[in-house]
Amino acid sequence: MSDNVKAIEGTDANIEEILAAGEPVLIDFWAEWCGPCRMLSPVVDELVEDYQGRVKIVKVDVDANPAIAAKYGIRNIPTILFLKNNEIVDKQVGAAAKQALQEKLNAIIAGNSATDAAASPATE
Repeated sequence: MSDNVKAIEGTDANIEEILAAGEPVLIDFWAEWCGPCRMLSPVVDELVEDYQGRVKIVKVDVDANPAIAAKYGIRNIPTILFLKNNEIVDKQVGAAAKQALQEKLNAIIAGNSATDAAASPATE
């Protein structure tokens, strides 16, 4: 991974500005003391490079930014929220494989998120 491509650090002060554009966003809620969060961190870092220019990847330290965690009702970490047009369209609680996160991101980019699927029942 190149050293100049990094996740955006989300804070209580800047999260609204980050989300203002309405583009797809992945928010990784983590803490330094969280073992599974540290295991997931390199995967999220790879996603930053893989989805550069298509998805904003944001990391939020819940200990340093409790207001964001409270706003989204984060009770367990790691938790990853997937947002599109400032609305939560998918969620991953706990560590996950890179492929699972890629599938969720690809669905959001294509407009086929879990929320979209639930809102639009399949027709035969």
